[in-house]
Amino acid sequence: MASNPFIVSWWPLALADQALFHVSLQTASLYEELQAQKGFPISDLLMVDSIALVRRRIEDPSLAFRDETMDSVVTLAAIEHGKGNIEASKMHIEGVKRLVSIRGGIDELKRRSPLTARMVSWVSMLVMESPQFPTKDDAGDGDGISAIPQWQLASADAEGQHETLDTSLDTLKITPPMINILSRLRRILHLTWHSSLDNTQLHDLTCFVVHRLLLLPPLTDTNADADTNPVQLAASECLRYAIALYMLIIHGTTYYSHAGLANAILRQLRYHLVVLQAAAVASTTDYIHGPLDIWVISVGMVATASNGLERDHEWFMDQACASAAALGLSKWDDVVSHLQVILWARMPQEELFRQEWERAFVKMSVT
Repeated sequence: MASNPFIVSWWPLALADQALFHVSLQTASLYEELQAQKGFPISDLLMVDSIALVRRRIEDPSLAFRDETMDSVVTLAAIEHGKGNIEASKMHIEGVKRLVSIRGGIDELKRRSPLTARMVSWVSMLVMESPQFPTKDDAGDGDGISAIPQWQLASADAEGQHETLDTSLDTLKITPPMINILSRLRRILHLTWHSSLDNTQLHDLTCFVVHRLLLLPPLTDTNADADTNPVQLAASECLRYAIALYMLIIHGTTYYSHAGLANAILRQLRYHLVVLQAAAVASTTDYIHGPLDIWVISVGMVATASNGLERDHEWFMDQACASAAALGLSKWDDVVSHLQVILWARMPQEELFRQEWERAFVKMSVT
Protein backbone atom coordinates (compact mmCIF):
# COMPACT_ATOMS: atom_id res chain seq x y z
CA MET A 1 0.00 0.00 0.00
CA ALA A 2 2.83 2.40 0.84
CA SER A 3 4.08 2.35 -2.75
CA ASN A 4 0.70 2.34 -4.51
CA PRO A 5 1.06 5.08 -7.14
CA PHE A 6 -2.62 6.00 -6.85
CA ILE A 7 -2.65 6.33 -3.07
CA VAL A 8 0.57 7.91 -1.85
CA SER A 9 0.15 11.29 -3.55
CA TRP A 10 -3.54 11.29 -4.41
CA TRP A 11 -5.24 12.20 -1.16
CA PRO A 12 -2.97 15.12 -0.27
CA LEU A 13 -3.90 16.62 -3.65
CA ALA A 14 -7.60 15.83 -3.22
CA LEU A 15 -7.78 17.29 0.27
CA ALA A 16 -6.29 20.53 -1.03
CA ASP A 17 -8.46 20.84 -4.15
CA GLN A 18 -12.25 21.10 -4.13
CA ALA A 19 -12.84 19.70 -7.63
CA LEU A 20 -10.56 16.71 -7.15
CA PHE A 21 -12.07 16.05 -3.74
CA HIS A 22 -15.58 15.93 -5.22
CA VAL A 23 -14.67 13.51 -8.01
CA SER A 24 -12.81 11.35 -5.49
CA LEU A 25 -15.96 11.18 -3.37
CA GLN A 26 -17.85 10.19 -6.51
CA THR A 27 -15.46 7.32 -7.08
CA ALA A 28 -16.16 5.98 -3.60
CA SER A 29 -19.93 6.39 -3.96
CA LEU A 30 -19.90 4.79 -7.41
CA TYR A 31 -18.24 1.67 -6.01
CA GLU A 32 -20.92 1.33 -3.34
CA GLU A 33 -23.72 1.95 -5.84
CA LEU A 34 -22.33 -0.57 -8.30
CA GLN A 35 -22.36 -3.15 -5.52
CA ALA A 36 -25.94 -2.27 -4.54
CA GLN A 37 -27.17 -2.25 -8.18
CA LYS A 38 -29.90 0.29 -7.43
CA GLY A 39 -28.83 3.09 -9.72
CA PHE A 40 -26.51 6.01 -9.04
CA PRO A 41 -28.46 8.55 -6.96
CA ILE A 42 -25.52 9.79 -4.86
CA SER A 43 -23.04 9.77 -7.72
CA ASP A 44 -25.46 11.67 -9.96
CA LEU A 45 -25.97 14.26 -7.24
CA LEU A 46 -22.24 14.69 -6.76
CA MET A 47 -21.72 14.84 -10.53
CA VAL A 48 -23.57 18.15 -10.78
CA ASP A 49 -21.14 19.83 -8.39
CA SER A 50 -18.13 18.02 -9.85
CA ILE A 51 -18.84 19.16 -13.40
CA ALA A 52 -19.38 22.74 -12.26
CA LEU A 53 -16.12 22.75 -10.30
CA VAL A 54 -14.10 21.20 -13.13
CA ARG A 55 -15.54 23.61 -15.69
CA ARG A 56 -14.60 26.50 -13.44
CA ARG A 57 -11.01 25.23 -13.35
CA ILE A 58 -10.82 24.71 -17.11
CA GLU A 59 -12.13 28.21 -17.78
CA ASP A 60 -9.41 29.68 -15.57
CA PRO A 61 -6.10 29.86 -17.53
CA SER A 62 -4.14 29.67 -14.29
CA LEU A 63 -5.82 26.39 -13.29
CA ALA A 64 -6.76 24.68 -16.56
CA PHE A 65 -3.49 22.80 -17.06
CA ARG A 66 -2.66 21.94 -13.47
CA ASP A 67 -2.28 18.35 -12.29
CA GLU A 68 -5.44 18.56 -10.18
CA THR A 69 -7.49 19.54 -13.23
CA MET A 70 -6.18 16.64 -15.30
CA ASP A 71 -6.66 14.22 -12.41
CA SER A 72 -10.24 15.43 -12.01
CA VAL A 73 -11.07 15.08 -15.70
CA VAL A 74 -9.61 11.58 -16.05
CA THR A 75 -11.44 10.51 -12.88
CA LEU A 76 -14.70 11.83 -14.32
CA ALA A 77 -14.01 9.68 -17.37
CA ALA A 78 -13.60 6.61 -15.16
CA ILE A 79 -16.82 7.41 -13.29
CA GLU A 80 -18.87 7.88 -16.45
CA HIS A 81 -17.44 4.67 -17.87
CA GLY A 82 -18.37 2.80 -14.71
CA LYS A 83 -21.94 4.08 -15.01
CA GLY A 84 -22.14 2.99 -18.64
CA ASN A 85 -22.03 6.52 -20.08
CA ILE A 86 -19.47 5.58 -22.71
CA GLU A 87 -19.71 8.65 -24.92
CA ALA A 88 -19.35 11.00 -21.95
CA SER A 89 -16.31 9.07 -20.71
CA LYS A 90 -14.68 9.21 -24.14
CA MET A 91 -15.31 12.95 -24.31
CA HIS A 92 -13.45 13.42 -21.03
CA ILE A 93 -10.54 11.29 -22.27
CA GLU A 94 -10.24 13.33 -25.46
CA GLY A 95 -10.22 16.46 -23.33
CA VAL A 96 -7.46 15.24 -21.04
CA LYS A 97 -5.41 14.10 -24.05
CA ARG A 98 -5.51 17.67 -25.34
CA LEU A 99 -4.31 18.88 -21.95
CA VAL A 100 -1.45 16.36 -22.07
CA SER A 101 -0.46 17.62 -25.51
CA ILE A 102 -0.41 21.21 -24.28
CA ARG A 103 1.75 20.12 -21.33
CA GLY A 104 4.34 18.74 -23.77
CA GLY A 105 3.29 15.11 -24.16
CA ILE A 106 2.99 12.12 -21.85
CA ASP A 107 6.75 11.79 -21.35
CA GLU A 108 7.16 15.40 -20.26
CA LEU A 109 4.12 15.04 -18.01
CA LYS A 110 5.66 11.92 -16.43
CA ARG A 111 8.90 13.80 -15.78
CA ARG A 112 7.15 16.65 -13.98
CA SER A 113 4.04 14.94 -12.57
CA PRO A 114 4.49 11.15 -12.31
CA LEU A 115 1.18 10.47 -10.56
CA THR A 116 -0.88 12.42 -13.08
CA ALA A 117 0.93 10.79 -16.01
CA ARG A 118 0.26 7.34 -14.56
CA MET A 119 -3.40 8.16 -13.98
CA VAL A 120 -3.92 9.56 -17.46
CA SER A 121 -2.13 6.81 -19.39
CA TRP A 122 -3.69 3.97 -17.37
CA VAL A 123 -7.28 5.18 -17.04
CA SER A 124 -7.44 6.38 -20.65
CA MET A 125 -6.48 2.90 -21.83
CA LEU A 126 -9.04 1.24 -19.55
CA VAL A 127 -11.84 3.58 -20.59
CA MET A 128 -11.11 3.49 -24.33
CA GLU A 129 -10.11 -0.21 -24.19
CA SER A 130 -7.05 0.57 -26.28
CA PRO A 131 -3.81 2.56 -25.81
CA GLN A 132 -4.13 6.32 -26.20
CA PHE A 133 -0.41 7.13 -26.09
CA PRO A 134 2.66 5.68 -27.82
CA THR A 135 5.52 3.96 -26.03
CA LYS A 136 9.18 4.80 -26.07
CA ASP A 137 11.48 2.35 -27.81
CA ASP A 138 13.45 -0.28 -25.89
CA ALA A 139 16.38 2.10 -25.44
CA GLY A 140 14.11 4.70 -23.85
CA ASP A 141 14.14 7.07 -26.81
CA GLY A 142 11.18 8.92 -28.28
CA ASP A 143 8.09 10.49 -26.75
CA GLY A 144 5.76 8.09 -25.05
CA ILE A 145 5.25 5.80 -22.08
CA SER A 146 8.53 4.66 -20.58
CA ALA A 147 9.61 1.17 -19.58
CA ILE A 148 11.16 0.52 -16.19
CA PRO A 149 14.99 0.36 -16.07
CA GLN A 150 14.89 -3.43 -15.79
CA TRP A 151 13.33 -3.61 -19.26
CA GLN A 152 16.32 -1.90 -20.80
CA LEU A 153 18.71 -4.11 -18.85
CA ALA A 154 16.88 -7.25 -19.98
CA SER A 155 18.20 -7.06 -23.50
CA ALA A 156 16.66 -9.63 -25.79
CA ASP A 157 20.13 -10.08 -27.26
CA ALA A 158 21.64 -11.17 -23.95
CA GLU A 159 23.91 -14.15 -24.42
CA GLY A 160 22.09 -17.43 -24.13
CA GLN A 161 18.65 -15.89 -23.67
CA HIS A 162 17.13 -17.22 -26.86
CA GLU A 163 18.41 -20.69 -26.06
CA THR A 164 16.36 -20.69 -22.85
CA LEU A 165 13.15 -20.49 -24.83
CA ASP A 166 11.51 -23.85 -25.30
CA THR A 167 12.09 -25.72 -28.53
CA SER A 168 8.36 -25.59 -29.22
CA LEU A 169 8.65 -21.81 -29.57
CA ASP A 170 11.67 -22.23 -31.83
CA THR A 171 9.64 -24.60 -33.97
CA LEU A 172 6.83 -22.08 -34.23
CA LYS A 173 9.32 -19.29 -34.99
CA ILE A 174 7.45 -16.61 -33.08
CA THR A 175 7.75 -13.23 -34.74
CA PRO A 176 10.72 -11.05 -33.66
CA PRO A 177 8.61 -8.42 -31.83
CA MET A 178 7.03 -11.12 -29.68
CA ILE A 179 10.37 -12.86 -29.06
CA ASN A 180 11.73 -9.50 -27.89
CA ILE A 181 8.85 -8.83 -25.49
CA LEU A 182 8.70 -12.39 -24.16
CA SER A 183 12.47 -12.59 -23.67
CA ARG A 184 12.63 -9.35 -21.71
CA LEU A 185 9.68 -10.29 -19.52
CA ARG A 186 11.19 -13.70 -18.81
CA ARG A 187 14.41 -12.09 -17.65
CA ILE A 188 12.50 -9.69 -15.40
CA LEU A 189 9.96 -12.13 -13.96
CA HIS A 190 11.93 -15.38 -13.91
CA LEU A 191 15.01 -13.95 -12.27
CA THR A 192 15.28 -12.31 -8.87
CA TRP A 193 14.37 -8.90 -10.30
CA HIS A 194 10.65 -9.46 -10.02
CA SER A 195 10.81 -10.05 -6.27
CA SER A 196 12.28 -6.58 -5.84
CA LEU A 197 9.64 -4.82 -7.96
CA ASP A 198 7.53 -2.53 -5.82
CA ASN A 199 3.91 -1.74 -6.67
CA THR A 200 4.84 1.35 -8.66
CA GLN A 201 7.41 -0.52 -10.76
CA LEU A 202 4.99 -3.38 -11.41
CA HIS A 203 2.37 -0.86 -12.48
CA ASP A 204 4.79 0.94 -14.80
CA LEU A 205 5.95 -2.37 -16.29
CA THR A 206 2.36 -3.51 -16.86
CA CYS A 207 1.31 -0.19 -18.35
CA PHE A 208 4.26 -0.17 -20.75
CA VAL A 209 3.96 -3.82 -21.80
CA VAL A 210 0.19 -3.72 -22.36
CA HIS A 211 0.54 -0.53 -24.38
CA ARG A 212 3.40 -2.02 -26.41
CA LEU A 213 1.51 -5.25 -27.11
CA LEU A 214 -1.76 -3.62 -28.10
CA LEU A 215 0.01 -1.09 -30.31
CA LEU A 216 1.63 -3.80 -32.42
CA PRO A 217 0.06 -3.95 -35.88
CA PRO A 218 -2.16 -7.00 -36.37
CA LEU A 219 -0.36 -9.88 -38.00
CA THR A 220 -2.01 -11.06 -41.20
CA ASP A 221 -0.91 -12.97 -44.24
CA THR A 222 -0.83 -9.73 -46.20
CA ASN A 223 1.55 -7.78 -43.94
CA ALA A 224 3.78 -10.66 -42.83
CA ASP A 225 7.10 -11.71 -44.31
CA ALA A 226 6.94 -14.19 -47.15
CA ASP A 227 8.42 -16.98 -45.03
CA THR A 228 5.97 -16.45 -42.16
CA ASN A 229 3.50 -19.32 -41.93
CA PRO A 230 -0.07 -19.22 -40.59
CA VAL A 231 0.89 -21.11 -37.43
CA GLN A 232 3.57 -18.54 -36.64
CA LEU A 233 1.15 -15.68 -37.18
CA ALA A 234 -1.57 -17.20 -35.01
CA ALA A 235 0.85 -18.26 -32.27
CA SER A 236 2.33 -14.77 -32.12
CA GLU A 237 -1.13 -13.22 -31.87
CA CYS A 238 -2.09 -15.66 -29.11
CA LEU A 239 1.05 -14.72 -27.21
CA ARG A 240 0.40 -11.02 -27.75
CA TYR A 241 -3.06 -11.07 -26.17
CA ALA A 242 -2.28 -13.70 -23.53
CA ILE A 243 0.75 -11.76 -22.26
CA ALA A 244 -1.36 -8.61 -22.04
CA LEU A 245 -3.92 -10.50 -19.95
CA TYR A 246 -1.23 -12.11 -17.81
CA MET A 247 0.22 -8.70 -16.96
CA LEU A 248 -3.24 -7.43 -15.99
CA ILE A 249 -3.73 -10.51 -13.80
CA ILE A 250 -0.48 -10.14 -11.85
CA HIS A 251 -0.99 -6.36 -11.67
CA GLY A 252 -4.45 -6.66 -10.15
CA THR A 253 -7.03 -3.89 -9.88
CA THR A 254 -5.53 -0.52 -8.99
CA TYR A 255 -7.87 2.43 -8.58
CA TYR A 256 -10.26 1.33 -11.33
CA SER A 257 -11.42 -1.98 -12.78
CA HIS A 258 -9.72 -3.17 -15.96
CA ALA A 259 -12.51 -5.68 -16.71
CA GLY A 260 -13.64 -3.92 -19.89
CA LEU A 261 -10.15 -3.88 -21.36
CA ALA A 262 -9.55 -7.49 -20.30
CA ASN A 263 -12.79 -8.61 -21.94
CA ALA A 264 -11.82 -6.91 -25.20
CA ILE A 265 -8.45 -8.67 -25.11
CA LEU A 266 -10.11 -11.99 -24.27
CA ARG A 267 -12.23 -11.82 -27.40
CA GLN A 268 -9.08 -11.47 -29.47
CA LEU A 269 -7.32 -14.26 -27.58
CA ARG A 270 -10.13 -16.74 -28.10
CA TYR A 271 -10.38 -15.90 -31.79
CA HIS A 272 -6.66 -16.33 -32.42
CA LEU A 273 -6.47 -19.52 -30.37
CA VAL A 274 -9.12 -21.05 -32.62
CA VAL A 275 -7.14 -19.84 -35.65
CA LEU A 276 -3.94 -21.33 -34.20
CA GLN A 277 -5.53 -24.70 -33.59
CA ALA A 278 -6.98 -24.80 -37.11
CA ALA A 279 -3.70 -23.68 -38.69
CA ALA A 280 -1.75 -26.31 -36.76
CA VAL A 281 -4.06 -29.08 -37.91
CA ALA A 282 -3.84 -27.91 -41.53
CA SER A 283 -0.05 -27.51 -41.55
CA THR A 284 2.80 -29.97 -41.44
CA THR A 285 3.92 -28.82 -37.98
CA ASP A 286 3.56 -31.28 -35.15
CA TYR A 287 2.21 -28.57 -32.86
CA ILE A 288 -1.19 -29.44 -31.45
CA HIS A 289 -0.75 -29.28 -27.69
CA GLY A 290 2.27 -28.07 -25.77
CA PRO A 291 3.57 -25.41 -23.37
CA LEU A 292 2.28 -22.51 -25.45
CA ASP A 293 -1.17 -24.06 -25.65
CA ILE A 294 -1.24 -24.79 -21.90
CA TRP A 295 -0.02 -21.31 -21.01
CA VAL A 296 -2.47 -19.45 -23.24
CA ILE A 297 -5.41 -21.57 -22.08
CA SER A 298 -4.41 -21.10 -18.43
CA VAL A 299 -4.43 -17.33 -18.82
CA GLY A 300 -7.79 -17.54 -20.55
CA MET A 301 -9.30 -19.62 -17.75
CA VAL A 302 -8.15 -17.25 -15.01
CA ALA A 303 -9.15 -14.11 -16.90
CA THR A 304 -12.64 -15.36 -17.75
CA ALA A 305 -13.22 -16.64 -14.22
CA SER A 306 -12.11 -13.33 -12.72
CA ASN A 307 -14.44 -11.36 -15.01
CA GLY A 308 -17.45 -13.64 -14.60
CA LEU A 309 -17.61 -14.65 -18.27
CA GLU A 310 -19.25 -18.03 -17.74
CA ARG A 311 -19.61 -19.16 -21.36
CA ASP A 312 -16.08 -18.12 -22.28
CA HIS A 313 -14.77 -19.70 -19.10
CA GLU A 314 -16.48 -22.98 -19.95
CA TRP A 315 -14.88 -22.87 -23.41
CA PHE A 316 -11.38 -22.32 -22.03
CA MET A 317 -12.00 -25.03 -19.44
CA ASP A 318 -12.91 -27.48 -22.22
CA GLN A 319 -9.70 -26.55 -24.05
CA ALA A 320 -7.73 -27.15 -20.86
CA CYS A 321 -9.25 -30.60 -20.44
CA ALA A 322 -8.48 -31.53 -24.04
CA SER A 323 -4.87 -30.34 -23.83
CA ALA A 324 -4.30 -31.98 -20.45
CA ALA A 325 -5.62 -35.29 -21.77
CA ALA A 326 -3.44 -35.07 -24.88
CA LEU A 327 -0.32 -34.32 -22.84
CA GLY A 328 -1.09 -36.72 -19.99
CA LEU A 329 -1.30 -33.98 -17.36
CA SER A 330 -3.04 -35.07 -14.18
CA LYS A 331 -1.90 -32.70 -11.43
CA TRP A 332 -0.93 -29.09 -10.85
CA ASP A 333 2.81 -29.79 -10.79
CA ASP A 334 2.52 -31.17 -14.32
CA VAL A 335 0.94 -27.90 -15.45
CA VAL A 336 3.48 -25.65 -13.72
CA SER A 337 6.35 -27.23 -15.62
CA HIS A 338 4.65 -26.18 -18.87
CA LEU A 339 3.83 -22.67 -17.64
CA GLN A 340 7.43 -22.06 -16.64
CA VAL A 341 8.53 -22.76 -20.19
CA ILE A 342 6.68 -19.68 -21.44
CA LEU A 343 6.33 -17.07 -18.67
CA TRP A 344 5.76 -17.57 -14.97
CA ALA A 345 6.16 -15.27 -11.98
CA ARG A 346 6.03 -16.48 -8.40
CA MET A 347 3.33 -14.12 -7.19
CA PRO A 348 0.13 -14.45 -5.12
CA GLN A 349 -1.94 -14.80 -8.30
CA GLU A 350 -0.38 -18.24 -8.81
CA GLU A 351 -3.17 -19.60 -6.62
CA LEU A 352 -5.78 -18.48 -9.16
CA PHE A 353 -4.13 -20.63 -11.82
CA ARG A 354 -3.87 -23.62 -9.50
CA GLN A 355 -7.56 -23.38 -8.58
CA GLU A 356 -8.64 -23.30 -12.22
CA TRP A 357 -6.57 -26.34 -13.09
CA GLU A 358 -7.87 -28.24 -10.07
CA ARG A 359 -11.38 -27.58 -11.40
CA ALA A 360 -10.31 -28.78 -14.84
CA PHE A 361 -8.92 -32.02 -13.42
CA VAL A 362 -12.16 -32.60 -11.51
CA LYS A 363 -14.13 -32.06 -14.70
CA MET A 364 -11.90 -34.53 -16.53
CA SER A 365 -12.45 -37.14 -13.84
CA VAL A 366 -16.24 -37.07 -14.16
CA THR A 367 -16.51 -36.98 -17.95
